[in-house]
Amino acid sequence: MKRIVVALGGNALLRKGQKGTYFEQLNNAKRTAKFLADIIENGYEVVITHGNGPQVGAIMLQNEIAKNVVPPIPLDVANAETQALIGYMIQQSLQNELIKRKIDKEVVTLITQVVVDKDDTAFHNPTKFIGPYYKEEEARALMREKGWVMKPDPRGGWRRVVPSPDPKDIVEKDIICDLVDQGFIIITAGGGGIPVIRENDTYRGVEAVIDKDLASALVGKIVNADTLLILTDVEYAMLNFGTPDQKPIKKIKVKELEKYYEEGHFSPGSMGPKVLACIRFIKWGGERGIIAHLEKSKQALKGETGTIVVP
Repeated sequence: MKRIVVALGGNALLRKGQKGTYFEQLNNAKRTAKFLADIIENGYEVVITHGNGPQVGAIMLQNEIAKNVVPPIPLDVANAETQALIGYMIQQSLQNELIKRKIDKEVVTLITQVVVDKDDTAFHNPTKFIGPYYKEEEARALMREKGWVMKPDPRGGWRRVVPSPDPKDIVEKDIICDLVDQGFIIITAGGGGIPVIRENDTYRGVEAVIDKDLASALVGKIVNADTLLILTDVEYAMLNFGTPDQKPIKKIKVKELEKYYEEGHFSPGSMGPKVLACIRFIKWGGERGIIAHLEKSKQALKGETGTIVVP
């Protein structure tokens, strides 16, 4: 049986223009569950990861607004909170969809800690987008008022950016492997995992957000997945993105894609980590890395759409 890591992007739970209410996100999770169930129905062993940018940003904003009433929590704790709340929505929605289809599989969410290097240069150069989209004047006001680092998101608008250190290891890796081997559908490394550093044989959380696609590649390596499927809101990675010469990348060998990556074709805040995740996954022994639109996941697995990276 083929094993696949499915990395869900932000559009799996929240679409542009939505306010981000619980019921909006739950309805999106139910819709996403149908795409996941299609993959499971096709005989894949599925491991699920997901992003958390809008959700963790909203929690940090709530913290800031209510800081004089309720003590705020650190970013790593907010990350843990999003793992539980997003995991709950996906877990329940997917379980219900499997019951409808009479598929006898159980879904479980694992709160996951991911080890990073305390000396990672990312701590001095925030690049990871979190939270809602702002107009430029609003963003500049927040930078003055709160000391946040804000940058224009290539997908439109301005957003807060935080450090995004490289994932090195997963604390719960043995548990993940055991659950997958026992036939469970596991939701893990949510939001890229809770970033922790190891000091004197103990772990400590740090203020950062790990890129979920890079963490997903690491999950794929750990569980010996055949395929890494990164689902997002675009159909392809693009060369010369945003220029008159832009063109979609369809099937490509990892060495060629690595050359384009090193030439700087992919934005570090959006498509760059997805491309790097596919490169790493293939170099670690994976068979296929795919970047595709959420709603075309089934076609992407058949090779009919998406950017498909091969050895």
